[in-house]
Amino acid sequence: MDNATAKNIREGLKADCTKCFGLCCTALNIVASSDFPINKPAGIPCVNLQNDYGCQIHSHLRNKGFKGCTVFDCLGAGQVVSQVTFKGQSWRENPKIREKMFRVFPIMEQIYEMIAYTAEALSYDIPYALSDKLSAQLKEMQSLTKLDAEQLLSLDLVMYRLPLNKLLTETSKYIRESLIAKLPGTKNSKNYNHERADWIGKKLRGKDLRAINFRGAYLIAADMRNTDLRSVDFIGADLRDANLMGANLSTSMFLTQMQINSAKGDINTILPTHIERPSHWIN
Repeated sequence: MDNATAKNIREGLKADCTKCFGLCCTALNIVASSDFPINKPAGIPCVNLQNDYGCQIHSHLRNKGFKGCTVFDCLGAGQVVSQVTFKGQSWRENPKIREKMFRVFPIMEQIYEMIAYTAEALSYDIPYALSDKLSAQLKEMQSLTKLDAEQLLSLDLVMYRLPLNKLLTETSKYIRESLIAKLPGTKNSKNYNHERADWIGKKLRGKDLRAINFRGAYLIAADMRNTDLRSVDFIGADLRDANLMGANLSTSMFLTQMQINSAKGDINTILPTHIERPSHWIN
């Protein structure tokens, strides 16, 4: 698969709530916290869900304490479950499918997450052998989205995640090491591996963090204003309330909309093309 096609696939993974039956508002479990003012068990509709599956406080979610709702992004899994898996049948109109639909949604969400990571990896200039393996992985992931509900519920997603994680790690290493080789100084003069690091609240303002491995790192409330984060691997990193004002994330790897939605930024934050600037950021 060529880079442009892969990039288009990644950029096309967008949620369309008008084609979804409010699955993120029903299928998921909500725990009262700084992100939500209420407890809501999985499978129970949110009190703010309307009959047309819209949210009655959509434009005031953050002011009403539902910050978590403005962070969530299903990448389009919701409309696929609603319109493809269940062929346009809603859980309200057909209560018999209610439980099954709610169980399928988080599975489809995980599949779409894997599709997003795979398509992004294919958008980079990487060795053919690696690209070939990723292309096969993407094709397999896309085929899973067409399975029926029973088949989806029987999937062991670990069997797909493990080989994909290996390929994504190889992609990250290749991209980052290619950049490191071009940076001033020797490769061993700086530690580029901060996987699962606890950098909560760390002061990093203005730092050159290019090519750092932040896989699974805790960057909660870190001050990353005006940092250079190009070719940084952010897969699984926790960016809640991280200050990204003025930061350059233009070529950051495996960065998701949810991670960005949970962080702080402004009009000067440079984002990858597949990420939208959150409406609640400072202009």
